Amino acid sequence: MKSIVTDYKEICAICGKPSEADHHLVFGNGLRRLSEADGLKIPICNKCHNMGIACSKIHDNSMAEALSKIVGQLAWEKEFYKNNTRAFIDEDPARDAFRKRYGRSYL
Repeated sequence: MKSIVTDYKEICAICGKPSEADHHLVFGNGLRRLSEADGLKIPICNKCHNMGIACSKIHDNSMAEALSKIVGQLAWEKEFYKNNTRAFIDEDPARDAFRKRYGRSYL
């Protein structure tokens, strides 16, 4: 499945160089499969993904990983509302649906 975060699959979402891999925004404990199915991934070059120095790669950088999960959840919730058009008042079904699917909220 394509990314629901960006339409630019050939460009690294971090630095703008040509992409070489997909970074799954939510991963671990079987969640990578759900990320793939839901399009929660971004194109990324190897340097920004896992081969650069610690402060420039998304893996092994706790702040970058936390932000990527937040971006993934926000993109997922946006898609939820695009696909569920009824009006919601005083509730947030997208946040609850994300929690049920991924086991927690990153927001």
